[in-house]
Amino acid sequence: MVTRRGRGTTACARGADRALLRGRSTSPSYGAAVVTLSVLANIDVDDLARATDFYCSALGLRVGRRFEVSGVELLGGSTPIYLLKKASGTAASSASAARRDYTRHWTPVHLDFVVPDISAALAQARSAGASLEGEVRTYNWGRIAVMADPFGHGFCLIEFLGRGYDEIAS
Repeated sequence: MVTRRGRGTTACARGADRALLRGRSTSPSYGAAVVTLSVLANIDVDDLARATDFYCSALGLRVGRRFEVSGVELLGGSTPIYLLKKASGTAASSASAARRDYTRHWTPVHLDFVVPDISAALAQARSAGASLEGEVRTYNWGRIAVMADPFGHGFCLIEFLGRGYDEIAS
């Protein structure tokens, strides 16, 4: 059981869970565990200007703050996205031999963008330079398009149908 702000899971929290999974959460602080303040998404890129253009054009995000030549904050989604300039071939971590590579690569962590109309969002993303990887798939909960940005990062566009993830939740 997840404890939220000192209380156990309540019917209200379970209802909010369902709303969030349908992309309809009404509370900006819903689900915040006692130790969690916020979630940020960081995306390493080798060309900050091109990445800013891509994410603003493809997803309708807007520039928040600029951090000299090293980063850009993008706003417009439920979580701020930070584009971080990191040269290709540089060490990804001091604890790993992995090097940054901006050709298409797989990672177990990616971003999903919930959209109201997947066909329109897909056309917009592709016109900005995204690649569609396979066909748009339809499930009980919604439709999904698996994509890649021009920097090799995977992401998905999701359009919820019916009750969203509640269609398959137990």
